Amino acid sequence: MTIEEISTQLESPNSRDRLLALVALREVPAETAVPLIKKVLHDEVLQIKSMAVFALGLKITPECYPLLVKFLETDPDYGIRADAAGALGYLGDNRAFEPLVRAFYEDTEWLVRFSAAVSLGNLQDIRAKTVLLEALNSPEVVLQQAAIAALGEIKAVEAIESLLKFVQSEDWLVRQRLAEALGNFNTAQSISALKYLAKDSHPQVSQAALISLQGLDKK
Repeated sequence: MTIEEISTQLESPNSRDRLLALVALREVPAETAVPLIKKVLHDEVLQIKSMAVFALGLKITPECYPLLVKFLETDPDYGIRADAAGALGYLGDNRAFEPLVRAFYEDTEWLVRFSAAVSLGNLQDIRAKTVLLEALNSPEVVLQQAAIAALGEIKAVEAIESLLKFVQSEDWLVRQRLAEALGNFNTAQSISALKYLAKDSHPQVSQAALISLQGLDKK
């Protein structure tokens, strides 16, 4: 499909045409793709709008950051706000730190807060440590999972004590995230915890712990 065909199809009254055109933009360079993505950023079909917003995190131009922050802060649909939060993590732009922290504290929807926590990990900005430590105390298990993974990503070694509280979590996914996160810390405490998790009754937890231990051996 040529750029002209994609552009025409993005204006089609048929939502399937618009969706397929958006998918076709995956192979198009960012400078060309972003002006075309903008055609469907406010599409009436939520799936198309969602894909378009997330695409701004993958096709990076100077326009993407302000557009994504606006969606994160003002869109009435929490799914779109979550998409924007996730896309900001992919941008890798440290200006996103403040809007993501605000979203984590102020948004009432757990999905948005979850996406913000994951993206704070993707940014690998140590300033996120305070927010992520608070997220460990969240009543939502998925937020705990996101915070554990993100604390590993930002290599917040001071957080190990807080992380180790989850070694015996009832949720095996929490234990798996912990096993993966501890692979970022080459300390006696984390290695000891990983050896414990390597004997976990859940195969995905023990496997994750063994992979982390092997990774630490090579460092």
